[in-house]
Amino acid sequence: MLTTVRDNEENEFLKQLLIEANTSTHQTNLLTIFGSMLASVIVSLACKQSEEQIKALLQEKEVLLKEIHHRVKNNLQIISSLLSLEAQYLNDNRAIEVLKESQNRIQSMALIHDKLYQSKDLARINFAEYIQDLITNLLHSYKLNSTAITLKTKVEDIFLVNDAAILCGLIINELISNSLKHAFPQRESGEIYIEFCSLKANLFTLTISDNGVGFAKDFDFQTTESLGLLLVKGLTNQLKGNIDFSNNNGVEFKITFSTENL
Repeated sequence: MLTTVRDNEENEFLKQLLIEANTSTHQTNLLTIFGSMLASVIVSLACKQSEEQIKALLQEKEVLLKEIHHRVKNNLQIISSLLSLEAQYLNDNRAIEVLKESQNRIQSMALIHDKLYQSKDLARINFAEYIQDLITNLLHSYKLNSTAITLKTKVEDIFLVNDAAILCGLIINELISNSLKHAFPQRESGEIYIEFCSLKANLFTLTISDNGVGFAKDFDFQTTESLGLLLVKGLTNQLKGNIDFSNNNGVEFKITFSTENL
């Protein structure tokens, strides 16, 4: 009888231990789950805070970059205005022409920075829009109207990285200026053609031609000492591109380049 009672007490004691053990394990599990949830919340809050800080830094950087482009554009405009004022005090037509050419080169660069200042993408610009604005500026500079000389364009809607855009802008400025000054000496009717297209990803072709008088038959593009054409060759080299030159029924320059390594 005593043995039975003792066995019952031991069983009850063991049951109690099991209950307490299960309760302790359950509490431990709850604490583990709660700890994991708390850790997740803390990590989530930290990530959100970091994300907001990154967004704020990016917005601040964007504002600073826009301000830099705006100031560079303004400084270039000031230089252009100084050249214009200097030209008014000169009587030498050749000197005036040199200042005008320099002014147009500066304007082509200022236009890039103006486009970047207005653009949402600070790394690239809409090159089709840029070309149209550049042509308008050049026509105004050389006081030509579209009834005598027609400029035709075939430009794809391409966003070009900044470095390539600046170099291409200067090339276009030189070649269009060359056509406007020399292709039609008597200001007779003529046509200047500009084409810019993408051959494949990061590979582009820029073609500029006119149907004017062309160069002399013995003209050698590779050995020319013309400042404008020397600039074109130098700028093409900076683009790591190739340039093909044709002097039949006018002139044609075809420049092929890649932006992959720019």
